[in-house]
Amino acid sequence: MTVNNLLVENATNPTLLFFVLGVVATLVKSDLEIPPTTSKFISLYLLFAIGFKGGQELRCSGFTTEIVSTLLVCISFAALVPLYAFFILKRKVGVENAGAIAATYGSVSAVTFVTATLFLDTAGAAYGGHMVAAMALMEAPAIIIGVVLIRHFGDGTSNTKFGKLLHESVTNGSVFIISGSLVIGLLANSKGAEGIRPFTTDIFKGFLSIFLLEMGMVAARRFKSFSRYGLSMTAFAVAVPLVNAIASIFVTHLLGLAAGDRLLVAILCASASYIAVPAAMKQAVPGADPGLYVPMALGITFPFNITMGLPLYWTLIQYYP
Repeated sequence: MTVNNLLVENATNPTLLFFVLGVVATLVKSDLEIPPTTSKFISLYLLFAIGFKGGQELRCSGFTTEIVSTLLVCISFAALVPLYAFFILKRKVGVENAGAIAATYGSVSAVTFVTATLFLDTAGAAYGGHMVAAMALMEAPAIIIGVVLIRHFGDGTSNTKFGKLLHESVTNGSVFIISGSLVIGLLANSKGAEGIRPFTTDIFKGFLSIFLLEMGMVAARRFKSFSRYGLSMTAFAVAVPLVNAIASIFVTHLLGLAAGDRLLVAILCASASYIAVPAAMKQAVPGADPGLYVPMALGITFPFNITMGLPLYWTLIQYYP
């Protein structure tokens, strides 16, 4: 399949078209709205479903050397990305904003990950359930490193105790539900899991489409408030995912991972959090401007990854097996 075919196929995916519809709805000032309670339920459902399915896959595959290596690579990226991102941005946006952005880009986006799994399903490529565990493990390290950097280089305004910060990172709703669902999926027997399969599988794409519809509306609104920060931050929000993805593709090539797992590692390293990190930063670093790091992740990096990034990363993996 050529790059053009991949781009067309990805661009005409119904779930992504609903994202575009959400963007259009905001641009034309439609009164379309997803109720907050419905949106929260759908986001919890998506995290529950991918966590449970990942646990079931991990139960079948077990813990092999390849799986452990993959998890270590993902955790390493979650720790290294905040470090280099912070020092690139520190002088331009200040210590607190740099730390918040660093944590954002070291952490991950569950919805981007889900979209990548659908991309692989369409391409007929297999991937391991342990990748859900990798996603869950990548949330907390980036948040903790971001706050530690702010403490060390800042003026001391971030005074949250390390133990409290760790607790907030681990018990954050999105992290907790996906981690808990992963464990339940790992422990659940196959017969019991089969009974809820229609709920975790059959209706999944429909709920994801509605969620992306709302994400399109939110992204369009957030991007407007971000425009005052200039082109350099927009360039950062595109360049960093590319650098991280390409680096991870090279590393996973050396490890000899399967193509599907390599794409998921790449998209995890390329994605940016707009749920867990803002929730943690609001408590730990109130001086950081969410009008900067949230629109970067949601208004630029997220659309880039799901429209152009996925076909690009997949093409690189095919040419560099």
